[in-house]
Amino acid sequence: MDFTGTWHIYEMELWDEDYFNMDVQAFITIEPDNMGHFQFGLVYGYIDGRIVEYADGKRFEFTWDGNDECDHVFGSGWVKIKQKDILEGEFRFHLGDSSTFLARRAK
Repeated sequence: MDFTGTWHIYEMELWDEDYFNMDVQAFITIEPDNMGHFQFGLVYGYIDGRIVEYADGKRFEFTWDGNDECDHVFGSGWVKIKQKDILEGEFRFHLGDSSTFLARRAK
């Protein structure tokens, strides 16, 4: 299972498509060095992660640091391969919201 690449977010638990795609097509990018970045709505950030083995498979777990409408925010999250070219994951804001999401591998 390869998490690297750009993934387009197409569904979020807390926000609708009008919000999460308002500035750019929502995405998460994971680089081979386990670093990356993301943007949805007016939230963007940089991630630092690692692959963690669980009994039911691998997850890419990360912390992130960024901005939400010019306010500094940070948090954590995770992704796992749900099926071929589909990620399931979650973004968590420190002391704030948490939202699951689904994303497709960008072509």
